[in-house]
Amino acid sequence: MKQSLQLKLSQHLALTPQLQQSIRLLQLSTLELNQELEKFIEENPLLEREEPSAPPPETYHAPGANGDAASSEERDAEPVVQEIPAANGDGEREAASADSDWLAQEAGGFGSASRDDDENSDFGQGEAVPIDLRAHLHWQLGFTKLSERDHALVSILIESIDDDGYLTQDFAEVASLLPADFELEEDELAIALKHLQSFEPTGVGARSVAECLTLQLAALDEDTPGRATALIIARDCLDVLAARDFAKLKKLAKCDEDGLRAAHTLIKSLNPRPGAAFATSDTRYVVPDVIVRKTKNVWTASLNQDAIPRLRINRMYADILQSKRGGLMAEQLQEARWLIKNVQQRFDTILRVSQAIIDRQRHFFEHGEVAMRPLVLREIADTLGLHESTVSRVTTQKYMLTPRGIFELKYFFGSHVATEAGGACSATAIRALIKQLVGAENAVKPLSDSKISQILGQQGIVVARRTIAKYRESLHIPPVNLRKTM
Repeated sequence: MKQSLQLKLSQHLALTPQLQQSIRLLQLSTLELNQELEKFIEENPLLEREEPSAPPPETYHAPGANGDAASSEERDAEPVVQEIPAANGDGEREAASADSDWLAQEAGGFGSASRDDDENSDFGQGEAVPIDLRAHLHWQLGFTKLSERDHALVSILIESIDDDGYLTQDFAEVASLLPADFELEEDELAIALKHLQSFEPTGVGARSVAECLTLQLAALDEDTPGRATALIIARDCLDVLAARDFAKLKKLAKCDEDGLRAAHTLIKSLNPRPGAAFATSDTRYVVPDVIVRKTKNVWTASLNQDAIPRLRINRMYADILQSKRGGLMAEQLQEARWLIKNVQQRFDTILRVSQAIIDRQRHFFEHGEVAMRPLVLREIADTLGLHESTVSRVTTQKYMLTPRGIFELKYFFGSHVATEAGGACSATAIRALIKQLVGAENAVKPLSDSKISQILGQQGIVVARRTIAKYRESLHIPPVNLRKTM
């Protein structure tokens, strides 16, 4: 075989580092973007955030119907991705001063004396620490007159309570936690549990839902309407009540319809999770990327300036590099410029996609979910000349603030269902119609999935019963037998 040299010319797609960074920034949420930028700022001394004293930011608006927009030269001339400056600190200082004066008045002479005697004292404003369920129960136990032995047993039971207020361990498991020389008698834990169940909130220490409801009913006045019947149902007939078999329930409880209705209303007013009020919740707030407003009967999008980071090149290092070429700092300067440009391009793309969504879903902003039209990613991609994967990245974890609430951009996309007229209806609109029909149904005789399918068919929307069931479950609407009431 003879060896020879050959020259071939071929094309292949290569992702430059700048393009890779642009794609990565595009798919990040606002929180993740700020975390990524902090990492870049720590690693690159040429990149920094602008101070709050910078001039007020410009508002970015979506291109108009005629397609006019800032030229690429104008965008490149803006070296900074701007954001709204922080609020004036004077008002905050005045509010803090007023709070400190109020605290000094409440504390009497102690607060002012401490401040005068020791100006360097570090008394920060403390936050209220929420009290959990176990701490609340231990606090009540401290006011209960019990022997040291009973006090220890109740304390052990409190530590076995879950966050909902239930005792999830049986007595054998609780006894195994005690020392071997404790010599526990048979009824001691049962007596300790009775003490625990007398604490607030009522129903704590129950071992089942039936026991929890029974404890709450037993604590009510005897002349409470429906109490006697409700006690029978809570003890023995909760499964029948859950199945909404009211005919059988009346036989088991030996009551008429009025008595059953009063008992049912009373049971619904109880709390099956007495410890939930002491649970700590982690509240998370969504910062919208885009704000939608209606101006002169036209829905337009603008970027939320609070979500836009404000970056710039460090001027001192940039001046040094003007006289010295090359080196590591020159590379860092180029990387900083790339990052600023990519962040700017990220928000420009988000704004373009958001405006395209608004143009196609304007009926939603006017009339609500029932007017949502079918929309797929490819439709937006073809309109804006973007790749479908780019639109998918833009609409993931990006949020839009509208007069109807905050929605993720992906919310406006959905499959379609054919109509008799040859058109299409979006799945979001069908779910909204199902919610309306269920909300207006007769609670005594609720609508079945087949009946809802027939009603939608009369409106020209062809939807199968199993599709109705799927949409109903996505809305967390229970089936017809669980929606039936008296």
